[in-house]
Amino acid sequence: MGRAIAEALARTGYAVALADLPLDPLYQGEQAFSAAGHVACAVPLDLRSRASCYQCVATTMAWGGRLDVLINAAGVWREGAPESMSEADWDLVMDVNLKGPFLMIQAALPHLPEGAAILNIASDAGLVGNKGASVYSASKGGLVLLTKALALDLAPRRIRVNALCPADVATPMIEFQAETYGDGDPKAYKDRLLMQYPQGAAARFITPQEIASFAAYLVSAEASAITGAALPIDFGMTAGY
Repeated sequence: MGRAIAEALARTGYAVALADLPLDPLYQGEQAFSAAGHVACAVPLDLRSRASCYQCVATTMAWGGRLDVLINAAGVWREGAPESMSEADWDLVMDVNLKGPFLMIQAALPHLPEGAAILNIASDAGLVGNKGASVYSASKGGLVLLTKALALDLAPRRIRVNALCPADVATPMIEFQAETYGDGDPKAYKDRLLMQYPQGAAARFITPQEIASFAAYLVSAEASAITGAALPIDFGMTAGY
C-alpha cells in the first residue's frame, strides 16, 4: 500500500521519500522510482525507535528541503485467541501500528507548513472489532482515535489529519496471514475472509491502487474540508454495524 500511494503521489509531481525497515526492497524501490522518472529518496526507518523516526524526518528534510505530506502506511498483523497473544506480540503490533505513526507525526510537526496533510492507514478493524485479532484491532482503533484527536489539535494550524480504514487488501500482509494462520491451506484462509463480504460470489480483495487513488485525493487541496475522518474502504463490511 505504501509503495502504491507513493507512486500515485509521484505521478502528481511530489518528490517522495520512501521509508522502510527491509533495506533491499527499500533501495530497489528507490531505483524503480528513479527509472520511472520520479524524484525519490530511500530513507531507512525502524518505526519502533523514536531516534529512527526523528532521523528519518531529518534525512528527508536535508534531502528535499520541505515536508508537505506524511503517510503512515506500515502495519503488522498477529491473530489468535487472546490468551495466546504474547507480550512480544502486543509490543510489536502496538509499536508498529500505533506508537510508530505517533512518533513520525511528532517528528514531522515542526516541519509541516499550513495546508499540510497527514494520512494514517488504519483498518476496518479500527472501526469494529475483528474476532481473533484483538491486539491488531486495539492498535488500529487507537490509530483511528489518535487521528481524530490530532485533527482537532492541528486544525488551528490548517494541518489536516485523516485515516483510511481498508478491509482486506491484496498485499504481502494478506499472504503472510494466509501462510501463517491458514493451517496449511492459505487459499481456504483467504476464501473464508471473502465469505464475510456482502458481495457473495463476486467478493474480492481491494487493490493497493484503489487505496492509493483515494489517498492521493485525501492529501490534495481538493479535500481541504476533510479532516478528522476515518473513512472505510471495505466493500460495505462495516456498513451494518
